[in-house]
Amino acid sequence: MLRRVDLTSATGADLRRALPRAQVDVRAALDTVAPLVAAVKDRGYDAVREATLRYDGVDVARPRVAAGQLAEASAALDAGVRAALEESIRRARIVHEAQRRETVDVQVVPGGTVTERWVPVQRVGLYVPGGLAVYPSSVVMNVVPAQVAGVDSIAVFTPAQREFDGLPHPTILAACALLGVDEVYAVGGAQAVALAAYGDDALQIDPVDVITGPGNVYVAAAKRLVQGVVGIDSEAGPTEIAVLADATADPAHVAADLISQAEHDTLAASVLVTDSVALADAVDAEVERQVAATKHTERVRTALAGEQSATVLVRDLEQGLAVVDAYAAEHLEVVTADARAWAERVRNAGCIFVGPHAPVSLGDYCAGSNHVLPTGCTARHASGLSVQSFLKGVHLVEYTAAALAEVAPHVIALAEAEDLPAHGAAVAIRTT
Repeated sequence: MLRRVDLTSATGADLRRALPRAQVDVRAALDTVAPLVAAVKDRGYDAVREATLRYDGVDVARPRVAAGQLAEASAALDAGVRAALEESIRRARIVHEAQRRETVDVQVVPGGTVTERWVPVQRVGLYVPGGLAVYPSSVVMNVVPAQVAGVDSIAVFTPAQREFDGLPHPTILAACALLGVDEVYAVGGAQAVALAAYGDDALQIDPVDVITGPGNVYVAAAKRLVQGVVGIDSEAGPTEIAVLADATADPAHVAADLISQAEHDTLAASVLVTDSVALADAVDAEVERQVAATKHTERVRTALAGEQSATVLVRDLEQGLAVVDAYAAEHLEVVTADARAWAERVRNAGCIFVGPHAPVSLGDYCAGSNHVLPTGCTARHASGLSVQSFLKGVHLVEYTAAALAEVAPHVIALAEAEDLPAHGAAVAIRTT
C-alpha cells in the first residue's frame, strides 16, 4: 500500500525533490478559491450563503447559532465526551498558561528606556473544520490560547451540517459552550475564512484581526489570500505525519500511527523514514492487516496509496534526520534508540513526538500541546498555534531631555547619511 522511495544515495536538492508530496497543494487551490474570496469581499454573506448551499448542500439564512442552541447542545453532550473535553481543556490551559509573555523594561542608557509590552489582538476568527469528521478538539486548541492571551472577542466558524438542519455538529457546539464562546457561525470552507476577514455589515458580523485553525487545502488557500488583510497562524491544511524510526521501533505501533492520520482525509500524508528494510517490510504487513480492520478503510487506503505517502529508505539515521528536516512534517514521531537525542536535533517540524509512548493521537487530544500546526513544508518557518499567535509586541520608548541630547549627534549623523534631514531636524529642535 505504501510505495517505497529509496533515498540512500540522494543528497541536497535531489533529496528534497524526491520526497513524497501531493499535487493538490495550496498553490494549486488558489485559482479555485480566489473568485469565492473576492465574491465574499464584494457581496458579503449573500456570497457565503450561495457557497454554503453549493458545497454543503444546505441553505443557511442566518449563520449565527443562537444561545439557546448552544445550551441545548451542551445539555445533551455525552458524559464521557464531556469529561474528555474538560480534561483536554485543563491540560491545554496548563501548557498555554506557561506561554504568557511578561512586560520587559530595558534601560538603554540613564534616562532612556524601551519597554516591550505584549498586547492581545482585539478580535479573532477561529476555524473549526467539519466535513469527513467532527473536531471538538479543534475548538479546544483554538479557543484556549486565545483566551489565555486575553483576546476580547472570539468568533468560531464551523461548517453547517445538512443532517442537523443547517447547524454545526452538536458536539462542536457543546465544546464552544464548555469554553464560554457564544459567537458561533454555521459557515465552513474558504467562505468562512473570507467572511471572518471581511465581515458583513447587514448581519453585524465584524471583521476579525487574526484567523487561526486547521482545514482542508481550500481553507489553507483562503487563509493565504486574506493574509495581510488579517493575520493568520499558519497554513494548516491536510494533515501530515512523518515517522523517523530504526529497527528498535514496533512495526504495529508505526503502522497504527500512519493509519491514524490517514483516516483524516484522502489527501492526508503518511511517511515512514527508516534505515531498516526489515522494519519497512514489517510495517507494510501491519498496515495491510490493520487497514482491513479499521472503520474508514477506503479513505485510509486512498491516502496511504497516494503520491503524498511513502516509505522512505535512508542510509542511516543521520540521513534520516536530513530527510525529515527537508520534509518539515506537521507531526513528526521519533521512534529510535536514544529518541530524545535525535528529536532535539530536528529543526523543522510542527510538533515532535518522542519515543514509543507519545503517538500523534495523544497530541491531537490530551497531551496539552496544540494540534493546530503548519503543513505543506511551512514548518520550515512557521510554528504551531500558541498564545503568542494572538499577541503583538509593542515598544514604548521614553527618553529624558538629557538622554536625547546625548544621542542627538548620532541621530543627526545617520539622518544626514540617509539624506533625510528633517529626521535630524526633529531631534535638533529639541536639543539646541
